[in-house]
Amino acid sequence: MAEQKLHVYNTLTREKELFEPLNPPFVGMYVCGPTVYGDAHLGHAKSYVSFDVVLRYLRYLGFNVRYVQNITDVGHLVGDGEEGEDKLAKKARLEQVDPMQVAEKYTYTYFRDMDALNVLRPDIAPRATGHIPEQIAMIKTLIKKGHAYNSDGNVYFDVSSDPDYGKLSGRNVEESESGTRVETASDKKDPKDFALWKKADGEHLMKWDSPWGVGYPGWHIECSVMSTKYLGESFDIHGGGLENQFPHHECEIAQSECAHDAQFVKYWMHNNMVTLEGQKMGKSLGNAINLEQFFTGKHDLLTRSWDPQVIRFFLLQSHYRSTTDFSEDALEAAETGLKNLHSMITSIEKAEPGNGETFDIEGFKVSFEEVMNDDFNSAQAIAVLFENLKEIRKQITANQAPSNLGELRIFLHTVIEEVLGIWPNGEGGPGNSELTSGLVELFIEIRKEARANKDFALSDKIRDDLKELGVQLMDGKDGTTFSID
Repeated sequence: MAEQKLHVYNTLTREKELFEPLNPPFVGMYVCGPTVYGDAHLGHAKSYVSFDVVLRYLRYLGFNVRYVQNITDVGHLVGDGEEGEDKLAKKARLEQVDPMQVAEKYTYTYFRDMDALNVLRPDIAPRATGHIPEQIAMIKTLIKKGHAYNSDGNVYFDVSSDPDYGKLSGRNVEESESGTRVETASDKKDPKDFALWKKADGEHLMKWDSPWGVGYPGWHIECSVMSTKYLGESFDIHGGGLENQFPHHECEIAQSECAHDAQFVKYWMHNNMVTLEGQKMGKSLGNAINLEQFFTGKHDLLTRSWDPQVIRFFLLQSHYRSTTDFSEDALEAAETGLKNLHSMITSIEKAEPGNGETFDIEGFKVSFEEVMNDDFNSAQAIAVLFENLKEIRKQITANQAPSNLGELRIFLHTVIEEVLGIWPNGEGGPGNSELTSGLVELFIEIRKEARANKDFALSDKIRDDLKELGVQLMDGKDGTTFSID
């Protein structure tokens, strides 16, 4: 492979560094996935669209990327602390279902919404509950090496045993004690120590046998185990939201490096948040608009539905490390920009190769790669794209279409569809048609009336016929929802 000039901002060193993978051309990449207790919202979209572009561009450069993104279905407690109720268990109690029903439901809706945004699926999507034996094994290793201790069925990592603790977030031990959201348990040797395994009481819904008694894993140990199982004890990229830098990622580093005596991750990447009127948008704050609500327009803060491709284009217009402030005005601007992009692509697709000057595809490529090589700057890449598209359309309008139009179309397909993940001419994206969504909603209403009238034959026919057309209906306590394959 030719030498690349990609530079990545490494949170660990707080510098942009030349990207040099550990075992080129292989790249191991792990991104913290969702905790599946509710629908994905715009903040999730920012993170996973951002890392989707990272994945796509690395593959464009010729790297062989193995992309692992976990599903957290146990151990993530309300408030991100170490005391309290599991987020899935709380949701299960509220909905009066088993926690695994909650996990299945929201894992499904997560991937449905990511598909709509044209986010590539990870190569491996491991679940925390599927890796309990491996988590127990790592905890046993940490105890054996003197980095963890058992306190009446709770196992804690001994922060004092790791002199490098705090190197990612830049917090020293005293700051960690005062700044963390983690509540202090009375059975810890030190308030800064964090849980690897928690003892479960009789009412706890999600629990497993372990050498320390019946319990469940801590949130941090899950990602250490799943990442190293599929990428090795040392790998190239670990990504996630900025809010996970401390304590989650800091604790991952400590337990992984103490268990394996090797550098855990070479490049740490963190995307910034989405804000609403300057405040972080998130489920825990109660101001999140989930993606399905964007796609259907069913939210008090929305005046209409929004095409998933508009959402994606909106997010790509800001750098992944920048804050993205949401407003419908901003979405309307993104929609206008996307329509202009589609218009220019259409004119290029319809044009015939002419006698105009050969378009400088190599210069176009160099300009595009130059900004993408600067820490995956999708916003500048879009600016480069528009600048070149305007020049191409100008030549076509003047009846001087470039003679190498065919080669140009191939390059445009590569950078627009394969790297930026934008559907050409607004076509091809699942669930991106307002008309289609409206018609499905109409059939759902007709089916609802049929069921109320006990006309189950008609109800089943509507469901089955829609399924044949690639529309999956899902009946729940809150009504019927749908996804389009």
